[in-house]
Amino acid sequence: MNKHLRNILQYSFFLGLGIFLAWWSIKDLTAENRSQIRAALTTARYWLIIHVFTILLFSHFVRGLRWRLLIQSLGYNPSITNTFFAVMIGYLTNQAVPRLGEVVKCTMLARYEKIPADKLIGTIILERIIDAITLVIIFGITLVIQPDIYSQLTEAIFNPKKDPNHKAISSSLVLLIVLAIVVVIIVIWMVKKKKNFRDLGALFIRIGKRIWQGISAIRHLQKRKQFIILTVILWTLYLSGGYLGFMALKETNGYGIREAFTVLSAGSIGMIATPGGIGAYAYLLQQTMIVYGLNEGIALAFGWILWLVQTGVIVIGGLISFVAIPFYNKQRNLEKS
Repeated sequence: MNKHLRNILQYSFFLGLGIFLAWWSIKDLTAENRSQIRAALTTARYWLIIHVFTILLFSHFVRGLRWRLLIQSLGYNPSITNTFFAVMIGYLTNQAVPRLGEVVKCTMLARYEKIPADKLIGTIILERIIDAITLVIIFGITLVIQPDIYSQLTEAIFNPKKDPNHKAISSSLVLLIVLAIVVVIIVIWMVKKKKNFRDLGALFIRIGKRIWQGISAIRHLQKRKQFIILTVILWTLYLSGGYLGFMALKETNGYGIREAFTVLSAGSIGMIATPGGIGAYAYLLQQTMIVYGLNEGIALAFGWILWLVQTGVIVIGGLISFVAIPFYNKQRNLEKS
């Protein structure tokens, strides 16, 4: 299959999934639920949303600083402003075409800082590995402080309490189905590529080595302590965004750091699942907050508010960066000459 066509089909599938989840999250809302949403939005503390917006924007700035450390380890020293602009332009591009943003931000920075784009791609891969490891740690912390939360979320998603006569799907069955799908995919891959179990084992070993290389690469950073500190700050900002988001609605004001960890875990999966997290982010946050006893309508409103704030940060920040970066560099070149 043509690579371009495959990318279009893949994007269409995940965008369709996002639209489906958006529809699924609102299809059963009752008139009472809609009334509760309107009441919640009417009494919302919108000034707190400004603080969430600021925190999330600053998190992107911190991400730019962290990326710059990786680039400096290659012997280049891009400006902080250009690095931040490139990060925001990459996020904006990802809203339209997933993963293209990573290429765009590398080419954008390469253009203005005269750094080989292929070397920048390597730093992005390392960044993603570190983020994946950090997300696993977040999942682990969430599980430690709330041992039953993931099983409860599985039940909430696959066994909505609609019809008491409806036979529930156990979380164990869901896990078995997921494992069966993974096994089928592996078997299809082995048959199509004419691979055996030795090849499969070698693949897993190769993946494990790449992950370890990503972890051990931090040791070669000249400022690895700064990198680790910036990573902690980055994810703390993400966590703080959800925590402050609770305070925006009076119905969620009583939730705290424990619930914020779950929101961060579920929201991260939602942002990965569909382009820009459309549909998936709000749906997963809705199911998360239902587990914590929030009614369906308010839970949905909370999820959509946080998603809109995050998307607003990317759209506004990305557009400003796209317009500002040529002017900034023109002025910069004039000052050098």
